[in-house]
Amino acid sequence: MGNSLISLLPIFHLLVLLGSSVNAYWPPSPGYWPSSKVGSLSFFKGFKNLWGPQHQRMDQNALTIWLDRTSGSGFKSVKPFRSGYFGANIKLQPGYTAGVITSLYLSNSEAHPGFHDEVDIEFLGTTFGKPYTLQTNVYIRGSGDNKIIGREMKFRLWFDPTSGFHHYAILWNPREIIFLVDDIPIRRYPKKSAATFPLRPMWLYGSIWDASSWATEDGKYKADYKYQPFTAQYTNFKAMGCTAYSSARCHPLSASPYRSGGLTGQQYQAMRWVQTHNMVYNYCKDYKRDHSLTPECWR
Repeated sequence: MGNSLISLLPIFHLLVLLGSSVNAYWPPSPGYWPSSKVGSLSFFKGFKNLWGPQHQRMDQNALTIWLDRTSGSGFKSVKPFRSGYFGANIKLQPGYTAGVITSLYLSNSEAHPGFHDEVDIEFLGTTFGKPYTLQTNVYIRGSGDNKIIGREMKFRLWFDPTSGFHHYAILWNPREIIFLVDDIPIRRYPKKSAATFPLRPMWLYGSIWDASSWATEDGKYKADYKYQPFTAQYTNFKAMGCTAYSSARCHPLSASPYRSGGLTGQQYQAMRWVQTHNMVYNYCKDYKRDHSLTPECWR
């Protein structure tokens, strides 16, 4: 019996090492899943085509949009919101997608052209053998117009976003913006002043388009239409919160069990893990930037 246990020890140690190596590349559990608190929304009930209607198709509750040489495509929520939870399950195209942007974002650019607010989740297309980059960004009162003042944080995902659907979401309330991937917070952007936080109503959008001038390695690689069409699939749409028409008594949603907002200690731990292991760019740590334009970085 003793000899049998001794012979099993190397196998046990190997299993421990394998388990550790797997866990080292996967975020810890956040312990709370805000997407489970928000019901799904039919695309036709909550959204409408914005552009490229001939490049949209519904198949069994999944929306496919695509970009080819003639056009891309986009959609928009029917209602504007002043806070809420906004998400969708998205599956990206494998292979060569350089120059192509697939997005899920909040914006009021149509209501405030040239002086708009925007909160972005953008997937930056890539070349063969390289992973997608997920870019989060916040624009306030025209900082995305003319002279661009972005607040980008970029991440490499801990899974292959082309092999299946994953849930991406934005939680926006009057105190904070939280970006989530499969319910794991990856970024929290708190309100530090009215000048650095979007407070006007926004709509939820999704799109696929050609951004060859900057999307992939600062424009080094362009969209190559011999690989068209470039597709993206969306399903499990979620858009719930206080609309622009809700009463003042409408209480903003939270990404945590705390009604007042913020994150739990376990959620912070998961977010710190992602930012330590998967974040590849943080605008606040880019010393080439003029941070007098982004005062939230040093407040």
